[in-house]
Amino acid sequence: MNGTRASVRLSISSLRAHKRRFAGTFVAVLLGVAFLTGTLVMGDTLRASFDTMFTDANAGTDAVVRGADMITVAGETRGTRQPVSTALVKRIERTPGVAAAAPDIQGAGQLIGADGKPIGGQGPPTLAGNWIDDPELNPYRLAAGRAPAAPGEVVVDRGTADRGGLRIGDTTVLRTPDPVHVRIVGLATFGGQDGMGQVTYTAMTQADAEKYLTPKPGEASAIQVRAGPGTGQRELVDALRPVLPKGVEAITGQAAAAENRDMISGAFLGMFTTLLLVFSGIVLLVATFSIHNTFAIVVAQRTRENALLRALGAARRQVVVATLVEATAVAVIASAAGLAGGIGIAAGLQALFPAVGFPFPDGSLVIGAVSLLLPLAVGVLVCLGSALLPAVRAGRTAPLAALRESAVDDSGASRTRAVTGLVLLAASVGSVLGGTLAPSLWLSAVGAVAALAAFVILGPVAATYAVRTLGAPLGRLRGVTGGLARRNALRSPRRTASTATALMIGVAVVSLFTVFGASLKATMNRTVDRSFAGDVAISAPAFGAGGSGLSPRLAPAVGRLPQVATAVGLGKGVAEVDGAGRALTVTDPAALGRVFDLGRVDGSLTGLGTNGIAVSAAEAAERGLRPGSPVRLTFTDGARQDFTVRAVYDRPELAGDYVITRRAWAPHRAQDSDSLIAVSFAPGVSTADGKAAVAKTAAAYGNPDVQTRGEYAKSSAGAIDMMLTLVYALLALAVLIALLGIANTLTLALHERTRELGLLRAVGQTRSQLRSMVRWESVLVAAFGTAGGLLLGGFLGRVLVEASAGDTAVAFDLPPLRLLAVALVGIAAGALAGLRPARRAARLDVLRAIAAQ
Repeated sequence: MNGTRASVRLSISSLRAHKRRFAGTFVAVLLGVAFLTGTLVMGDTLRASFDTMFTDANAGTDAVVRGADMITVAGETRGTRQPVSTALVKRIERTPGVAAAAPDIQGAGQLIGADGKPIGGQGPPTLAGNWIDDPELNPYRLAAGRAPAAPGEVVVDRGTADRGGLRIGDTTVLRTPDPVHVRIVGLATFGGQDGMGQVTYTAMTQADAEKYLTPKPGEASAIQVRAGPGTGQRELVDALRPVLPKGVEAITGQAAAAENRDMISGAFLGMFTTLLLVFSGIVLLVATFSIHNTFAIVVAQRTRENALLRALGAARRQVVVATLVEATAVAVIASAAGLAGGIGIAAGLQALFPAVGFPFPDGSLVIGAVSLLLPLAVGVLVCLGSALLPAVRAGRTAPLAALRESAVDDSGASRTRAVTGLVLLAASVGSVLGGTLAPSLWLSAVGAVAALAAFVILGPVAATYAVRTLGAPLGRLRGVTGGLARRNALRSPRRTASTATALMIGVAVVSLFTVFGASLKATMNRTVDRSFAGDVAISAPAFGAGGSGLSPRLAPAVGRLPQVATAVGLGKGVAEVDGAGRALTVTDPAALGRVFDLGRVDGSLTGLGTNGIAVSAAEAAERGLRPGSPVRLTFTDGARQDFTVRAVYDRPELAGDYVITRRAWAPHRAQDSDSLIAVSFAPGVSTADGKAAVAKTAAAYGNPDVQTRGEYAKSSAGAIDMMLTLVYALLALAVLIALLGIANTLTLALHERTRELGLLRAVGQTRSQLRSMVRWESVLVAAFGTAGGLLLGGFLGRVLVEASAGDTAVAFDLPPLRLLAVALVGIAAGALAGLRPARRAARLDVLRAIAAQ
């Protein structure tokens, strides 16, 4: 017990005397914990805010009547339900316990802003529906103006109006997808907020909603029901069930609100917080290497001190405890500061989001116990885990070490390390190859982890050769100063490697996503070049659930132009194919083959009619289909119909896996729209003339984009650039921590070499030369870490490309200019990290430095 107390007192004294030693560790833990805390607090706050918003908005709805069956396509969060008849409203109103009922019609509708550009559509849904007059059943509340009462009048949520620069009295166009000229007569809020995040909403009269959003009058997406006094939601649902026809169900208002909340916010929040947590993990991993390096250097510098303690009777356990107590003290203080910083980050994001166009729901920050305890525990465990090996190494210090000079680092020549690393690297390559050929995502992931471990183990060995190679020009360029910088970096391969490892991980992740993004873009370009045989494409720029699509009347209108030979639209449909939800492409199959290269086609696309279907070769092979095979389709209206496979084609990249005619789809369609229109010009028509003619016709249908093949491929890959921008912004923190680690390591190493620096100054080295030597040493360490990160990132990028390809052929691409930019940024950042240690070294008093022990 007394020994433990002595260890604690010794640790506290050491911390007081050498606070600067742990500055880098403190900052690394603080930033990592702050990022993690901010992510968790922001997630809790967003979830609570959306919960409150949806609860308030749907407080008056006690039950929802809707289609019982839903068809969901893989990869989509929103399923498609069978519509219900509005005639049910009167039957429901006569049910005991019902106070009121109203049809709820919803569909896609995208408003055009005052600048002529569509509002929203880049992910979140763009919705349109009917305005419900009963204020209890309507989740929207009028904030200004009045409800729509005449054809063409609409109410818009206030957030959408603000983003589009629209006001009450303005006229604009609503894409449904057919363009509808509307006049704004009111502004609304949702649950007390200006809107549901980035979701847009436009409400029209019931007659207009039935006209533009449903295939035929008398249908609604659902029916909202309000209970009378004394009737609970469960009682109301039980009373409604006997009066509902087959295929129609009733659920409580609370259940419906929860589903809507999860649909709008759940998927987004889940993806958003998961992404941030992944980057928090990367930040903490980088911090782990920086922290470990700091403690390893500190322990190495205190070899004599620890040996004297052992000679005076200190046990190994006491030396280990003393080191871990220092780590614990730094971890607890830094983690506590990180908690405060994380709460500040969440508060800042809450204020920043509205400024950048994402309306963060109003409300106080929600700080749960997990959001505080988890980051605190992670910060302490990361710091203690990083310090454990150096602490054990300190405990093994022999008493006679007090009489020795500093130990020589021979890790760069370790055969055991080299063999172990190479074996692990070979196993990694084998695992990745097995995961690619199998294919197996888990096997590929194991190979990726093994590759990272191999790079860490081989670090000191590689550092010796890499620094010699990278630093070779320094002797010629910078003379003696460059040579000394190179020798200093070679002095301790283990230290150089561990210092560079933190930067290597950051650069590797940046390179990984750079390679992955470039490969996706190359795949998109190859797909368009290989499959798109048209001259221009008409598209509504949108990804995710947003956008309203293109009017199905646009393709025939374009096809009538004298400049156009063929114009074919690709519509969207959903059905169950032999019991499994599948996306359908609705088009003119005969024209499809003239504008798209479908590869080899077995059978014929010209005779599908109303009961024929074309299937991709991959889907046909999976289901055992061939021309002549029967398949049963179940549509969202509940109808079942037997189809016959009339054609099997090789290339489904743009055409999709299942193709039917518009005549086959017409009886079952919901809100009809095209996602893409491909146009080929008549012989002799130039691209400029043809594009101008098509754009003029398209202007009357909501002014969608008319693009050449190259422009279409580039815009299709626009989401990838947005992803990379977000990734680079998030990884900036990891790179910052790595650079702080380099700066801290250099500072500690210079402290160790104080006497040497004093002697160099004494024999004539100028302050400028000393600063240059330290900066170039930092550049060499950063160059080694950057080079390793580029190699590892390129390898892992290939793994990710192959693992995500599945049955799709993905083009692997190494973007030289982007990777060169990453390399230059890494090296420049290394030079930046060396500025402060260089200035401190140059300010040393020569006589005191020579006298230092």
